[in-house]
Amino acid sequence: MTVRVTQSMMHSQLLRNVNNNMGRMETNQNILATGKKINKPSDDPVGITYALRYRSELSINEQYQKNVDMASSQVEHTDTILGQVGDIVQRANELVTRGLNGTNPQSALDAIAKEIGQIYEQAVTLGNDQLNGKYIFNGQKTDIQPYTSAGAATETTDSGKLISQFAAGVTIPLNVTGSEVFGQTTDSDNLFSVLKGLQTAFTAGDQATAKSLYDQFGTRITKILEVRSEVGARANRLDLINNRIKDLDLNLNSLDATTEDADMAETITKLKSDESVYQASLSVGAKIIQPSLLDYIR
Repeated sequence: MTVRVTQSMMHSQLLRNVNNNMGRMETNQNILATGKKINKPSDDPVGITYALRYRSELSINEQYQKNVDMASSQVEHTDTILGQVGDIVQRANELVTRGLNGTNPQSALDAIAKEIGQIYEQAVTLGNDQLNGKYIFNGQKTDIQPYTSAGAATETTDSGKLISQFAAGVTIPLNVTGSEVFGQTTDSDNLFSVLKGLQTAFTAGDQATAKSLYDQFGTRITKILEVRSEVGARANRLDLINNRIKDLDLNLNSLDATTEDADMAETITKLKSDESVYQASLSVGAKIIQPSLLDYIR
């Protein structure tokens, strides 16, 4: 049976083919404009699931990077303050050693006592240090000043830890408490108590009491060094975590680019080819639909 091909059928088929050619050209134009070969789920249903997963992991990784940056800032600041605490206790240690020399006149001991009093005040100032408006040595109660000049030796800081997460199951405490650095109120080597005691002893010329407090002062210096060593270890671990996050970020971006990014040279080649086909289809179509009613009458 012979099928009669009508003019309407030819026009419909032509229009369908021209639209298909234009659709392919539009797809490649869109890819070229966005630089992505996946612009909607239907472009690659399997690829879009991987792309969404990579984007989610990159977003999580970005938050971990922010956590590391914030934590590094806090740990480095704490280390700086501990360094300053170390400097003043070393100066106090020099003064006490000089004061315990039995050849000093009382006037010299009075001068030593006054400087130790200033060191005490500086220790209180450092104990009340703040970062971004938060007290760094008062545990989780960062909005409350931990020490006062009049009663630092009898004041206890909060023991809570500020914990930050840097990966699934990876957490690190960021702070150290004032009690860890300066001592508990019940500790015989509480820094504030020892400094006040030394000041009083030298003012009174009491060498025996000063000698006893000097031994306790030595144990507190050792504990301060241990705390600073722990803070330094945290800083080193944060550096390792930071490097890992950056490496993971590069890897995820590479995987995401492989899944989503278009090959620009290939896309341009396809687009030029599609344009040629589209122009050819228009040229052929012009010849097909050229006959008019007058042509049929002839």
